[in-house]
Amino acid sequence: MKKVLIVEDDIALAKSLKAALEVKDYQIEVADCYNLAIRMFQHMTFDILVVDIQLPDGDGIELCEYIRKQSQLPILFLTANDNEEMLVKGLNSGGDDYMTKPFSPSELVARVKAHLARYERLIGSNVEQNEVIEIRGLKIDKTARRVWVNGEEKSFTTKEFDLLTFLAGHPNHVYSKEELFREIWDMESIGDIATVTVHIKKIREKIEYDTSHPQYIETIWGVGYRFKV
Repeated sequence: MKKVLIVEDDIALAKSLKAALEVKDYQIEVADCYNLAIRMFQHMTFDILVVDIQLPDGDGIELCEYIRKQSQLPILFLTANDNEEMLVKGLNSGGDDYMTKPFSPSELVARVKAHLARYERLIGSNVEQNEVIEIRGLKIDKTARRVWVNGEEKSFTTKEFDLLTFLAGHPNHVYSKEELFREIWDMESIGDIATVTVHIKKIREKIEYDTSHPQYIETIWGVGYRFKV
């Protein structure tokens, strides 16, 4: 049975999410503040974290940064604030996804399931020889999950790497935001497909010399994105 830690100070919401996940046979623990979440993480084992960005004694981004020093388990942010700067900061701290309140508990269940499935495939993969993509100064080691731009290694979050690798692995193919959301987040594009735009922006900041004139990830207006070769 997969174990989920919900870090949420809204008790009513936490109870609702706990009930929805327990129906699907997940084991749930709830922390209503940053400090309790840290103690629980130190003494218990979890498969995924669902974390409110704003907590009474800290914030979810700090919690994510703490956990990322020790584990790559999936982290899903909850937020009542759709401010892009805050969302980018959360994803850049190592978060894999976010959901903007209000949302349906069934959507959370779907995202938890999808992130757990992808994480299991990631840690369960056993590739004997490193698979590398090299395009005009960009080098992606799919096996080691490392990226270099003109010889300089860049740091990527899990979802940033997955999205970049998918696009680079299908050059000159135009994908809509909905298709990318479905492919990388393993679910139908319900709700926050804006997370795709946020991730594309962060990837461009790391691999493009001039983000206003990208040489790798091209925006096809009204359609989606294409990795250009």
